[in-house]
Amino acid sequence: MAEFPRFTALIKELPSTVPFVGPEALERTRNYPVIARIGANESGFGPAPSVLAAIQEAAGDIWKYSDSEHLSLRQALAKHHSCEPENLMIGEGVDGLLGMAVRLVVSPGTKVVTSLGAYPTFNYHVDGFGGERVSVPYKNDREDLDALLAAVKEHDATMVYFANPDNPMGSFWHEDAVVRFVEELPETCMMVLDEAYCECGPAEAFPGIDRFLERPNILRFRTFSKAYGLAGARAGYIIGAADTIAAFNKIRNHFGMPRLTLVAAEAALADQAYLQSVVGRIRESRDEIARIARENGLEPLPSATNFVAIDCGRDGAYSRAIVDALGARGVFIRMPGVAPLDRCIRVSTGPNEDMELFAQELPAVLQALG
Repeated sequence: MAEFPRFTALIKELPSTVPFVGPEALERTRNYPVIARIGANESGFGPAPSVLAAIQEAAGDIWKYSDSEHLSLRQALAKHHSCEPENLMIGEGVDGLLGMAVRLVVSPGTKVVTSLGAYPTFNYHVDGFGGERVSVPYKNDREDLDALLAAVKEHDATMVYFANPDNPMGSFWHEDAVVRFVEELPETCMMVLDEAYCECGPAEAFPGIDRFLERPNILRFRTFSKAYGLAGARAGYIIGAADTIAAFNKIRNHFGMPRLTLVAAEAALADQAYLQSVVGRIRESRDEIARIARENGLEPLPSATNFVAIDCGRDGAYSRAIVDALGARGVFIRMPGVAPLDRCIRVSTGPNEDMELFAQELPAVLQALG
């Protein structure tokens, strides 16, 4: 069949890219079941019972479109963060919001700075709008703030991406370093500050919400997909200066947020006691992953997220072999995609039964690989 003749020149040039191959796709293509789903940094601990009850109660209203202004959730978040509803934009998870943020400032040829090996969905959006990526390597398994800033200035970049805590390595920077970066960042560069894992990290990693609200070039991204246990609902939000947030109204899908997603997110935000209980379980699971790694002669990296990067001591081919072999045994994990980070595998926290299967299967995989 012939290709449609009027795809844009950019689309014709782009490779067909899937940032992440999901466990469902692996089950279909490799014909084995996923038993322990500990690769996508979801919360295997699930959402609060109060959230499930709220969804059930609101399910009968599913015939209605959602409030296009998402006002109730924005008001709840504003109270939670001590800001104003005008400082908040709701969207389809961090991934969807990244796409809108890129669309606001990136056009063909726009220079965008990120870290080599950082969250690939951001790269996917930059490429999709024709941006020109400038990537700097990690340093000591952390995003290199000095190198990012130098690249922004050298290339007069319009946007820079920085995740704190970081995915895929789990590292974090102290809030003082983040503040220094912001203060030295040119006002002409939009900063994507991805804080998706903030509930799992230490308080000293995060400047107060009010710290950057007067800076029109700082956007802070957060989500209900991780510790809140709502990855399948797709609920994320941006915190920023009111005028910058208002610009999203020019391009967003005003009825894109499902009604039940908004209900679930607001109920999750209200149940902070459950959130704290999950954060505790995440810490326990991180410790267990680290114990399993060391027991098998591997080195876990310190983590401020709901996953642990494990240094396997060799190269990316060896790490890939571990990922594939564990997958064939029903244990779904992932790994960083760029050297030297790809010497690691990445294991998400999860329930005890998932950790037990990982502990059971990892020694056999390592022995078989030699």
